[in-house]
Order: sequence, then structure tokens, then C-alpha cells
Amino acid sequence: MLQYAIKKFLYGLAVMAGVVSVVFVLFNVLPGDPARMTMGQRSDVQSLEAVRKEFGLDKSRPVQFFLYLNDLSPLSIHPDNKESLEKYHYLRLLRVGEEVIALKWPYLRRSYQTKREVTSILRETVPNTFILALTAMIFATIIGVFLGVLSAVHKDTWIDKTANSFAILGISAPSFFAGIIIAWLFGFVWSDYTGLNMSGSLYSYDPFKGEIMTWKNLWLPMLTLGLRPLAIIVQLTRSAMLDVLAQDYIRTARAKGLGRNAIIYKHALKNALNPVITAISGWFASLLAGSFFVEYIFGYNGLGRTTVTALEMSDFPVVMGSILFIAFIFVLINILVDVLYAFVDPRVKLA
Repeated sequence: MLQYAIKKFLYGLAVMAGVVSVVFVLFNVLPGDPARMTMGQRSDVQSLEAVRKEFGLDKSRPVQFFLYLNDLSPLSIHPDNKESLEKYHYLRLLRVGEEVIALKWPYLRRSYQTKREVTSILRETVPNTFILALTAMIFATIIGVFLGVLSAVHKDTWIDKTANSFAILGISAPSFFAGIIIAWLFGFVWSDYTGLNMSGSLYSYDPFKGEIMTWKNLWLPMLTLGLRPLAIIVQLTRSAMLDVLAQDYIRTARAKGLGRNAIIYKHALKNALNPVITAISGWFASLLAGSFFVEYIFGYNGLGRTTVTALEMSDFPVVMGSILFIAFIFVLINILVDVLYAFVDPRVKLA
């Protein structure tokens, strides 16, 4: 088990190294002067040179790439002085001359526009996106499993056909298109009945209470983001339930006189949830990435909206940091799921 976990960990490191390389190459061939983006068009030559020196922009591309890796790596080498300590907040491990091998959090550099550290920006926005993705996944799971069971139990009836039609529609509709339609219907046409807005942030400012959470602004982006995984879960649950209901032990349970609900929920559903759990683990990471355009459409203050806005303003450190964070979440979840499968079913390690 330990050897299998180490193998998956090394595989994850290789994937992240590839993502970092692609991100660095992609955003270093784009037009524009990062130093001038940081300091503004009216900045003086000395300020521009200071910024170029800070990010290593005055050096060759290979050296810039090494410095970028050094900033991202938790185990890195830095000059042992006050300036480096305030910048990286590292823990000294070993001193080598005037430099030190240190342990630190990955440094994602500073925003060109706000001058703030990208890590600080992510710390503010990621929890909002996490709340959106988590609630969307819970909504999709509960409704999807319910409709899938209902469809399987009433196979070939109008209930089954309606659930299948809904699932096909949910899979076919792009998120940005579904978001526009949902925002228009529930936030504008039927707003007098729903009490919802077309757009709005999770946090809003009240002149008397200060910053408060506005939960109603979560409903429409949650519905939009959860629509596609809901449709997938409906189809997976229906297919798995039909397979399980055809098994011999289900017929035996019926012959013993067990009630319909007991057969469905205590015996069949329990064994039909394995593919659904697999889908949930994969879709949660996808929802974090899929929230980009959904958040932008609804004006939701999360990681997606921040990234799209940064891309419009050519604020590349924020965009790069967001991409690397999403990639890290994908890799981490895949490793955890693979290790969990190997723990539950040892045959996985032999595959």
C-alpha cells in the first residue's frame, strides 16, 4: 500500500511539473512588459528596473524558469536576509554561505494591478468557490440519485422518459448558456416570486452590520453549476439500479416477502452507489474549474470571476496562480481517490 501511494505521489509531482512548465512558457511568450504592468505606464526607469530584478526579468529565460520553480517549490534556496524573510516567510533548514535552504509555502508572486500577493487573493476567493462547488455537488447528488432511482423503478414509463429527457438536456446545455437562461428566468422574469437577483456576490456590505453573507445569491449559480453533474448522476444511478434490480439476491428478497422500499433503499441502492461515488469524486474537482464562467455570469465573488477579470486586465500572476491551484486540486483528489480505491480493493494495485 505504501509503495502504491508513493508511486501515485511521484506521478502527481510529474503532472504538476508539466503543468508548471506549460503555464510558464505560455504566459512568458505573451506580449507586454510585466514590469510596466506592475508599476504603470508613467513609472520611472529605476522603478521598472527594480521590478525586473525582483522577478528576474533581466535574466535569460532558463534562469527565469529556475527562479519561478524556486518560488513555487516548498523546499527552496534564498538569500538569508530580512527582505527575503519578509517576502517568503520561510523556515531555515540549512545555511549555505550567504544563502539558506528553506521550507516555505509556494510563493505565487504579486498581482500586476493590485500589488497584492497572489496567495492572499486566492485565500479570499477560494473559500467562496469551494462553498459554491460543494453546495452544487450536494444538490446534484441528492436530486440526481432520487431521480435515478425513480427512473429505474418506473422503467419505460412517462416518469422514466421525463427523467431521461431532463438528463440529456442537462448534459447537452453548455454551462454559460444555461447560466444566462437561469439568470434571466429566475432573476428577472420571475424575480417577484423567487426574490432572487440576476447577479450578486456571496458577501455584501450592510451599512449597519458590515459585511454579511447573502445566501440567496448562491442559489442560481449553484443550480447552474450543479445541472450537468446532476444529469450524469441521474443516468449513472438509473443504469446501476437496473443492473442491481436484475440480480438474483433481489429476486430472493422479493420471494421472502420484503417490502418494496426495503428492497430498493436497503439492498439495491446501497450496491448501486459505487459508480455514483466515483463520479462525485471526479466531478467535485471539475466543478472548481467549471465555476469560472458561472461566477462571471452571476457576478459571484469567487476564484473564477477573479481569474477571468485578471485575464482581461493581463494580470498574469493571478491567472497563473489560479491555474496552478486548480491543477493541484485535480491532482490531489485523483491521488486520494486512487489510494482510497487501493485500500478498499487491493486488486487495484495489481492493475
